[in-house]
Amino acid sequence: MERGTPNPSRCPAPPQPSARGAATGACIEVAENLVASRGVVPVRDSKDPHGPALMFELTAWSSFVSAVRRGEFPTT
Repeated sequence: MERGTPNPSRCPAPPQPSARGAATGACIEVAENLVASRGVVPVRDSKDPHGPALMFELTAWSSFVSAVRRGEFPTT
């Protein structure tokens, strides 16, 4: 996993905001447009679009999303 500051010139399409958490402002944004070309999944806090982004390898991100969908993480 890498951590870096998003560079608008490196993110040609806007990140995809999470639908969950919208009511509470607890959202993340995922730049799915970079997965194919860079092989990483950039994720950032939607409240801080100019702040750092976490870069996950595709397999790690897929495993995380699958675990979330299975309910493996507590929500409270």
